[in-house]
Amino acid sequence: MPRNPYFQFKQFRIVQERSAMKVGMDGVLLGAWTDPSGAERILDIGTGTGLIVLMMAQKNASAQIDAIEVDPEALQEATVNIQQSAWSDRINAKLCSFQDFAAQTDQNYDLIVSNPPFFTNGVKAPIETRAQARHAETLPLDVLISGAANMLSENGRIALVLPIESLQEIENLAQSNSLFISRLCRVKPNPQKPVFRILIELTNSECIFQEGNLIIEFEKHHDYTLEYKELTKDFYLKF
Repeated sequence: MPRNPYFQFKQFRIVQERSAMKVGMDGVLLGAWTDPSGAERILDIGTGTGLIVLMMAQKNASAQIDAIEVDPEALQEATVNIQQSAWSDRINAKLCSFQDFAAQTDQNYDLIVSNPPFFTNGVKAPIETRAQARHAETLPLDVLISGAANMLSENGRIALVLPIESLQEIENLAQSNSLFISRLCRVKPNPQKPVFRILIELTNSECIFQEGNLIIEFEKHHDYTLEYKELTKDFYLKF
C-alpha cells in the first residue's frame, strides 16, 4: 500500500512525497512535548519536512523561527509546507548544514529543537538521503550540543528526542558544556516494552529538574493512552 503523500494535522498539512524522513512518532513527540512559551527566537536543526517548526509556530503565536536542513529535497518540501501554513511570515528555512550555520551565525536563540540523526550502528538505509537523515555520522551528538550551547540566549533551552541508549552520553555532554537538564521524559511504546526514547530539555542556567514517563499505547495497537492523547490532542485529527 503506497504511503500517503501528505499528513494532515489539525492546523497544517505536511507534504512528504520527496523527503527522506516522513512524519513519524519521534518528531510528533518532540513537537508536542517541547514548551516554546516565552521564546522570541527558535531554531530547528534538521527540519526535514518542517513538522517541528510548524508545531512550534502553532504553540507560540509570536516567535520568529529559523529552520535549517542539509537535504535539498527535504528543504523544498519544508518550504512548501511552511508557505501553505498560517505562520509563513514568521518562519525562515535555509539549506545549510548545522556545522556551517553554527560557524556563520551570530544569532542567539531562546529555544533550539532537534530530532537529530542518532543511529550509530547497524545497516544504513539504502537511500543516501535517508541514511544521512538517520545516522549520526553527519551530525554527531557532541557537535550538536556544543554548537547549540554557544547559540543559546540567557536562560535559553535545547529540546531533543533521542534513543534511551544516548542518556548517559547526553548527561556527560550537558556537564561538559555547562548545561543543566531541566526536563526528562522516558517514553515506552506500551506497558510490556522497555523505554526506547527520551525527551530531554537542557538549559544554560541552574533549574529545578522535572522528570516524567510516557506510555504511548496499551497492549492493543492504536489503543492510545490518555496521557499520549492529552499530549498530542492539539495536533492529531483523531484526538
